[in-house]
Amino acid sequence: MTAYLIANITIKDPQTFAQYRERVVPLVHKFGGRYLVRGGTVNRLEGASTSLSRIAIIAFPTLEQARAFYNSPEYEPVQALRAKAADSDLFLVEG
Repeated sequence: MTAYLIANITIKDPQTFAQYRERVVPLVHKFGGRYLVRGGTVNRLEGASTSLSRIAIIAFPTLEQARAFYNSPEYEPVQALRAKAADSDLFLVEG
């Protein structure tokens, strides 16, 4: 079953985030992921409980592949770049 990694990202350091973006894309592809949404304007339709800024949605063929990506040794230093450059909320959802 397809799994979706959903990220809500508020960028604090654009230069470091650019480094993160360059390094994360090949890893996403390596683990079978593909971007469905990557940035873009967020338009609220209903509710007011969550603040959304930059949204990314990545589809992985399986939950196992999504977890393998997120927990991989290759992603660890890239994840550290994201943590330095942005505040993030990440969710993994089965679809």
